[in-house]
Amino acid sequence: MNTLIISLAIFMVLGGIICALILNQQAQRKKRLMSVVRGEAIATNNKKSKISAQDQRRSDLAKKLKESETNKPKKTGSTLREKIMQAGVSISTKQFWLFSVLSCFVVTGLAKILGAGSFVVAMACIVGLLGLPRFVLRVLAKKRQKAFMQDFPDALESMMRLLKAGMPVSEAIKMVGREFTGPMGEIMQRVYDQQKIGVPLPEAVLDAAKRMPLTEMQMFATAIAIQTQTGSSLSEVLKNLAAVIRSRFKLKRKVQALSSEAKASAMIIGALPVVVAGGMYFINREYIEVLFIDPTGKFLLGCAVGWMMVGVLVMRQMINFKV
Repeated sequence: MNTLIISLAIFMVLGGIICALILNQQAQRKKRLMSVVRGEAIATNNKKSKISAQDQRRSDLAKKLKESETNKPKKTGSTLREKIMQAGVSISTKQFWLFSVLSCFVVTGLAKILGAGSFVVAMACIVGLLGLPRFVLRVLAKKRQKAFMQDFPDALESMMRLLKAGMPVSEAIKMVGREFTGPMGEIMQRVYDQQKIGVPLPEAVLDAAKRMPLTEMQMFATAIAIQTQTGSSLSEVLKNLAAVIRSRFKLKRKVQALSSEAKASAMIIGALPVVVAGGMYFINREYIEVLFIDPTGKFLLGCAVGWMMVGVLVMRQMINFKV
């Protein structure tokens, strides 16, 4: 008896659910018919078509940008040739290795002349061969990038005015390469020369971005690629990019002004032990020579130098703001 009652209850529940679904479908069908009679469906379709027409160009731009990001090769560590190009040095890799070997001999010879131990001589050899030449390249590349960034906003605004005047992009790049000196003129002139011999403009600008690995230059290359493929307004993009670069310069100078006191304090604190030790060496040499002769003094001197370097690095990280 109980089983029969439970079965009837289950059938009643299922029947109620099925009836509710049927009634809901009939109500929706009736609503659609009434909307068609009133013309609401036609208005909705017109509205959707207007929205799609307005967003069609935006979606095309987004699609092109996504394709360019997908097809772009993965960024790996810069090769030696790329580092030489970024530094703006007109030498080959073979010449660089010759200079590295010469630097190795010079640094090792200085270490032997000063009477350093075998471990120090070995480390000096490694530094002279692999460390010092690459450090020089890095310094030259940073100096070159700094000079490029100082002229980049003015160059972008010059290109923007030339484009608004009706000049093609390639001619605007040519004018910038002719009017500007230093890294800016060299990079833009190279872009124009490559485009003149048949290299597509986006590829030429991407090659320039490899020679000048800056975020702003990558943005400029992306803008050129999108403009070439879709015909978008390049003058507005260059105007906004120039404004962003100038804002970053302004913020960077403000940060430097606010952190100048902390930097001066760090320099004074870092130089104070060296100055005091040097003065003590000339005033009372026997008192300070304990740190260089006695084993315990050497250990304490090593600990002091190590902790001092840790403190200087910590202070440098605290006042080193990247904008």
